[in-house]
Amino acid sequence: MQKYKCHKVVEAMKIDEMKIHPDGSATFYGSGGQSVTVSLEYQQKHNAFAHGYYIRYKDGYESWSPSEAFEAGYSLINEV
Repeated sequence: MQKYKCHKVVEAMKIDEMKIHPDGSATFYGSGGQSVTVSLEYQQKHNAFAHGYYIRYKDGYESWSPSEAFEAGYSLINEV
């Protein structure tokens, strides 16, 4: 995933599409063939949907943010 920076560095992926599985888990699909599968518990807690951002913090905590809020607070880090 690409890295973004606010007052802390996070890994994030904009969710272009998502698929809900029969067990309630979900797979998020981003650009460049990226994908992340999350549990039913994640979905129940965050109520994530496409066009928002899947976020993973340095300590491993996973979250979700609406696009507008994420893009207003984070800038892409261009690493080489």
